[in-house]
Amino acid sequence: MQKADIKNDDVSQTVHRVRLYISKMLAMQLSFELGLRMPLEDHIGDICRKARLQTNTELMNASRAAGVTEEDLKHWETHGVLDSPVNIEALSELLGLDPVKAVGVAEGWEPQGFDLAQWQKLYVITTTEGFEVNSFVIWDPDNKEAAIFDTGWFAESIFDLVESEELNMRHLFITHMHGDHVAAMGQIRKRWPEIQIYSNNEGAPEKTRVQTGKTVDVGCMGVTARLTPGHAIDGVTYVVDGWRGGVPAVAVVGDAIFSGSMGKDFSTPELAQSKVSEEILSLPEETLICPGHGPLTTVSEELAHNPFF
Repeated sequence: MQKADIKNDDVSQTVHRVRLYISKMLAMQLSFELGLRMPLEDHIGDICRKARLQTNTELMNASRAAGVTEEDLKHWETHGVLDSPVNIEALSELLGLDPVKAVGVAEGWEPQGFDLAQWQKLYVITTTEGFEVNSFVIWDPDNKEAAIFDTGWFAESIFDLVESEELNMRHLFITHMHGDHVAAMGQIRKRWPEIQIYSNNEGAPEKTRVQTGKTVDVGCMGVTARLTPGHAIDGVTYVVDGWRGGVPAVAVVGDAIFSGSMGKDFSTPELAQSKVSEEILSLPEETLICPGHGPLTTVSEELAHNPFF
C-alpha cells in the first residue's frame, strides 16, 4: 500500500469519527430537548389508581363514585381514557385528591417549558429500557468540576457529554437505589474509580452515606441532602444552589414527586406525602424540580396543580 493510500485511510477514519461524534452530540441534544417536552409520567387514571391503592379504597366503592362499572374503571385507570364519562371530582373526593387539580390534569395540564440555558450548567439525560428514566449532570463552566445525579439505564450519553465538555467528574449522587436509577453505576465506577458516591441506602459504606446539613461543593455550586423516604426507604432529594447569575435552586428529587403526581408508596403513603410537603414543596416556589421520570416542573407549579398536594 502506498503512503498516499495510508494517509487517505487515516483521513477517512478521522472524518468517520468526527461524523459519529457529531451524530452522538445531536442525539444527546435531541434527548435533552425532548426531556423538557416529554408527557407527564402519570395520566389521570394512573393518579387515581395510585390514590385508590394508597388509601385502600375498594374498587367497588371507587367505581360507584366515578359513575362507571368496575371493569370500566380498571380500563380507565390503565389507559386514562374511557368512552363513558368518569366523575373525576367525586372520585377524587373519595380518594383524598384535590378535585380541581385532578380535573386540570385530566383536561391536559402540563408544566410550563423551561430554558435550561439559564442554569450554568445543568443537563438532562434520558435513557430508555422498557421505560424512560432521567439522569442529571451539573458542572461549573469555569473549572469544569462536575457531578452526576442517578445513572439511568446506560452511561454512554454521560460519557459523551463529559468528553465533549472536558469535564472533571467528581461526584455521583444517588436519589434511591431502585434499579432503573442505578443500572449504569458499574459503568460509572469503572470509568471513574475515584468518584465520590453519595447514597442513603442502609447497605452503603459509611463514607458514602449522605449527611443532612452538610454542603458538598461542586465548583461554584453547593449540594445539600434532604431525606425524602416513602417511594423508597432510602429516598434523598438533593438541593443545588449557588448557580451563576443568581438563578433559582434546583431540587433533584428522584421518584418522590413527579409533575402532577408522585412516586407510588402502598406501604407508607402518609409518610411519602408529608416528606414531599416538608422537604420539597417548602422550598422557594421558583425552585426547579428535576424528577426521575417525566418533565421538569417547579414548586409553584406543583402547589397549584398536583392533585396529591
